[in-house]
Amino acid sequence: MTLPARAAERLAWTRSALRDPQADLESASADASFRSYWRAHSDGRSWIVMDAPPDKEDIRPWLDIAERLNAAGLHAPQIRASDAEFGFVLMADLGTRLYLPALAPESVDALYGDALDALLDMQTRVDAADLPPYDETRLLAEMELLPTWFLSRHLGFSPKGEDQDVIARAFAALVASAQSQPQAFVHRDYHSRNLLIADDNNPGILDFQDAVRGPITYDLVSLLRDCYIAWPLPRVEAWVEQYRRRLVGAGITDADGAKFLRDFDLMGLQRHIKVLGIFCRLWYRDGKAGYLKDLPLVWQYTRDVGRRHPETAPLIGLIERALGDRDITLPLA
Repeated sequence: MTLPARAAERLAWTRSALRDPQADLESASADASFRSYWRAHSDGRSWIVMDAPPDKEDIRPWLDIAERLNAAGLHAPQIRASDAEFGFVLMADLGTRLYLPALAPESVDALYGDALDALLDMQTRVDAADLPPYDETRLLAEMELLPTWFLSRHLGFSPKGEDQDVIARAFAALVASAQSQPQAFVHRDYHSRNLLIADDNNPGILDFQDAVRGPITYDLVSLLRDCYIAWPLPRVEAWVEQYRRRLVGAGITDADGAKFLRDFDLMGLQRHIKVLGIFCRLWYRDGKAGYLKDLPLVWQYTRDVGRRHPETAPLIGLIERALGDRDITLPLA
């Protein structure tokens, strides 16, 4: 059977990089971008090939961040070969043991403990000075996905007049909170679907190519208020306080517990507002329906946190009015 052109290019490049004309590829995973991942077997060892079509993705940021993470002693994939022109990377295989299915009340403290150790290393040991800033423009552009894709496209609700003012005031408050925090390396997708259980130097870290220099609570809230699994509020707040004390000890922040928790809350709200839009865009623009089933947890985070803070409570009221009694997981007809 003749392979499609891209598949044939991918296989030929892999065989050349491995110096193995018999090497074959099987699907390993795909993600929410245009990238796909393939597992190659050669000489008794497995490798991962990342395929990022160059007209859709640029692998150079991925390669740059991988190098930074490895240099800091973190467990990112080691690179054997890469080709930015064709959009291929051959890397070490970190395995298949994702955090998400392994997380349970009896395992979470140990797994999150390792992930928080790695996060502290990222924030204290990875140079972020020249990374793109998580600035007002970027923060606002992300949140604009909510009115565009969640409210208008998914719920059929077009904000006008006072509604637009409510949105603008909430977004401004969230930007101000993010910018008031100390800035450090931010992975941007540090959660249970991008962390792999490793026997040594746990966890293996994936999907880091969008790293920026930004607020110190961003990756913390990505991990602890994960869009794919939830934990009781007292447990989350205990983890947050433990990590705050470590940041204070490292000289990264002098925030007290109340301020740090507020920053954590509002940073998570910014992220979850963005994700409500992204999950809808993945269906309506990209045809990836699986993310709609994850909307209820993201909305729960957004609603519960947003109600607690006066600067964002009106936005939650607006979204509740737009949502009504709709099943949030069903696409707009």
